[in-house]
Amino acid sequence: MTSLDQARELLSEFPVVDGHNDLPWALREQVHYDLAARDIAVRQDAHLHTDLPRLREGGVGAQYWSVYVRSDLPDPVPATLEQIDCVRQLIDRHPRELRAALTAADMEAARTEGRIASLMGAEGGHSLANSLGVLRGLYALGVRYLTLTHNDNVDWADSATDEPRAGGLTAFGREVVREMNRLGMLVDLSHVAPTTMRDALDTSTAPVIFSHSSARAVCEHPRNIPDDVLERLPANGGVAMVTFVPKFVLQAAVDWTAAADDNLRAHGFHHLDGTAEAMKVHQAFEERHPRPVATVATVADHLDHMREVAGVDHLGIGGDYDGTAFTPEGLADVSGYPNLLAELLDRGWSRADLAKLTWQNAVRVLGAAEDVSRALRETSAPSNATIEALDG
Repeated sequence: MTSLDQARELLSEFPVVDGHNDLPWALREQVHYDLAARDIAVRQDAHLHTDLPRLREGGVGAQYWSVYVRSDLPDPVPATLEQIDCVRQLIDRHPRELRAALTAADMEAARTEGRIASLMGAEGGHSLANSLGVLRGLYALGVRYLTLTHNDNVDWADSATDEPRAGGLTAFGREVVREMNRLGMLVDLSHVAPTTMRDALDTSTAPVIFSHSSARAVCEHPRNIPDDVLERLPANGGVAMVTFVPKFVLQAAVDWTAAADDNLRAHGFHHLDGTAEAMKVHQAFEERHPRPVATVATVADHLDHMREVAGVDHLGIGGDYDGTAFTPEGLADVSGYPNLLAELLDRGWSRADLAKLTWQNAVRVLGAAEDVSRALRETSAPSNATIEALDG
């Protein structure tokens, strides 16, 4: 039996729990939630990384759907509710394939039924509008993790890709973490600054996650996790879910992206400018300097390092499909997970190691957050603290 055959056999028993997929935002951007126009019951290779046939081919058994909204929206709360509604519509539209999941027990039930457990994670604390009441509302609607920031700072937490302002978490930010612990909502530290990671670990009494982040020691990008933070995961019980985004996992791609951004700025464009004129300049740069290509082995290098530092009990997978324009060779879409497992088998990872990576660690961490919540709800009332009262 080949390594790929072994990988597929393992996934039939211990399917992938993927920590982050941006399909709902892609559906908003492409068809404004017209789910018939992007029917994921059939392959959508030309438009999306994700559809039901390829999820099955990839051995996915549970998916955290990101209910991300842009941080520059004037009122992010209604847009976040629309994202949640999109996930609910997907589940209602495909009941034989998808099952709504709120708990670790729901995930296991979906696995038994042969359906894909569908969970939700809100990507960015801006979706709270600085309100703990909104946080509780999102939990009541099924959101089971909150990424504390996205690419920009929020008023109470620093992002990895913005200028430091809070120095990590403010007093209100720590109260957000405590209220998440009380609710049973996972604290997601992808996208946040290392200072925020450390403050959250100091504050949280429940395991944390990184829904889609890789190792900074392997690839020097601010979105990745420093080793000193990875070293704290065993004591915390948390899980770091490796991502596939080439510019986060391949140093040559990081350097290439910086050079391409500098080139745009040198021609008078913002590095995020998507106009035809800016794209013409960018395309000319790419013709002169071909984009570096990440591979399955690139991602496996991160997992090897993260296992060495944090241990195999604290690893998972968060591909970031439909949230990135580029993917590694062998991991082009959600059908590619068996290729990653085959690479790890060839590197000496055991079946028990891979079962933890794909399924067991992610289920355990949600169950542990539920245990902490049950204890806290017996002794703690909901917090009605305000950012004005705590941060002045």
